[in-house]
Amino acid sequence: MTETIRLTAAQALVRYIGAQQNEDGDCFIAGCWAIFGHGNVAGIGEALHGAKDTITTYRGHNEQTMAHAAIAYAKQLKRKRAMAVTSSIGPGALNMVTAAGLAHVNRLPVLFLPGDVFANRGPDPVLQQIEDFGDGTVSVNDCFKPVSRYFDRITRPEHLLTALPRAFRTMMDPADCGPVTLSMCQDVQAEAFDYPLSFFEPQVWYQRRIRPDLGELDRVASAIKAAKNPVIVAGGGVHYSDACNDLRAFAETHGIPVAETQAGKSALAWDHPLNLGPIGVTGGEPANDVCATADLVLGVGTRFQDFTTGSWGLFANPKRKVVSLNTAAYDAAKHGAMPLMADARVGLSELTNAISGYKVDAGVAARKDDWFGKVDPLTDAPTDNNTLPTDMQVVGAVQRSATDETVAMCAAGTMPGELHKLWKANKPGAYHMEYGFSCMGYEIAGAMGIKMAQPERDVICFAGDGTYMMANSEMATATMLGISFTVVVTDNRGYGCINRLQMGTGGAEFNNLLAHSKGGENSSIDFAAHAGSMGATAVKVASIAELETALAKRHDIKGPYVVVIDTDPYPTTPHGSTWWDVGVPEVSERAEVNEAYANYRENKKSQRIN
Repeated sequence: MTETIRLTAAQALVRYIGAQQNEDGDCFIAGCWAIFGHGNVAGIGEALHGAKDTITTYRGHNEQTMAHAAIAYAKQLKRKRAMAVTSSIGPGALNMVTAAGLAHVNRLPVLFLPGDVFANRGPDPVLQQIEDFGDGTVSVNDCFKPVSRYFDRITRPEHLLTALPRAFRTMMDPADCGPVTLSMCQDVQAEAFDYPLSFFEPQVWYQRRIRPDLGELDRVASAIKAAKNPVIVAGGGVHYSDACNDLRAFAETHGIPVAETQAGKSALAWDHPLNLGPIGVTGGEPANDVCATADLVLGVGTRFQDFTTGSWGLFANPKRKVVSLNTAAYDAAKHGAMPLMADARVGLSELTNAISGYKVDAGVAARKDDWFGKVDPLTDAPTDNNTLPTDMQVVGAVQRSATDETVAMCAAGTMPGELHKLWKANKPGAYHMEYGFSCMGYEIAGAMGIKMAQPERDVICFAGDGTYMMANSEMATATMLGISFTVVVTDNRGYGCINRLQMGTGGAEFNNLLAHSKGGENSSIDFAAHAGSMGATAVKVASIAELETALAKRHDIKGPYVVVIDTDPYPTTPHGSTWWDVGVPEVSERAEVNEAYANYRENKKSQRIN
């Protein structure tokens, strides 16, 4: 007879989570972020309290940003560990949907546990319940469906017996990895069931390393051996597969240069002879020039986002072939690519054997020297302290203060482009950019998540004033928990990045910078005082020299440290970049828009989607 234990569904959920381990022997779910409400406090809240000695519960201040912290934690640990996030029903649940989208785009594991309406429908409509007039099964949690890799609504306690194994399989599968949502009906959380004791036995989930199909391997090997000017595009999958050393060995063995996406940056040290640096819209001339003439593009662990491919106008050689080495079939066959469906580490190993003896002479040293000769002066400290510093000069100041353990992180606005071009990442994990969703508001919470994942790292977050205003509440959480990281707030008084895009597409400056917004002249925000009011150590500096002095003090400060500096919203690195497909109006009364549209039509001719 099967031995059982009587538990509520919430207790069974928490107990199962605590028994799931990665191959290093660590509990895969490292903790649970929670904001309790009437949809989860009585069920999941009570269960987490009962397991507080084995699963740490962290209290957030905003459902979206506490989920961002969980996602950053998983990203920095290369998906080897993750976190759970729970909320009440209604607005609490919906606040997490944006974070679920971020995790989905970036292929990152997180376990969402939103409360839901009553399965028994007794009190319908319950507080915060959205009623669908034509479908009685719908709740706000249906919004998670398109942004979850696996979704399940738990309407009976025994549903967990099938739902939980599916959830962990998804989060720990290299091809399907992404967010999981278990929508927990609030009455079911409290209902009991006799669960088999065997269900809670410790289980180790091993990282699956998919080996390439022999036919695909042979075809790709033949294509590479026929190539005269190949290039590698390294994506985030290189990091998640622990394949950075394998990528370096492959590139060195065959002489193939490497370009790095935002997610792939730091896979090779910035000064490696074969590292061409950043690619695409936020890329530099070495990578973009080589990619424009390459006859074979080997993507490794990249999903070929439009910023990487220049909206598929970058790979301009009419005879070029694209190869995609990826664990996911969806990504491996994008845009007519030759698929090599495999784990990055295993795939590179078997591919190097298949092309044994093949080597090209990249000859990229001169390109790199020319690039750094152009951009390095842009990051130097200004000699004129009477003008506002540029974002490039801020990057330079932070770079000069960086240590071997520094992690530069960001997500949206101006800095992702500047950092991709200018930041010199010395080793894997030194660069953490969320640029799949480019979600404003990820930065501060994400910095906290990175520091929780790797307490030994020196985490420096770049945040614009717009991002700070969107989501700053986890600064208070970091203060409460004593988590130390640095936030450099570049205040350009508005959405400077989109203002430049508006101008670049012929538009008038409108509603982006505060100066061009209705009532913007009345805006006066003291970011240092605001951060200080949440318990952070905060200072406003007036120059790059003062910024460097302030940064030098960060190692002696406990908790979050915020340094605010005013910057010029207009200048950006004038070198590198490539076309990006942004729709320009066909008809306008503005001559600038008509000119931009003519340029758009001309650039569109270079776009090749297969």
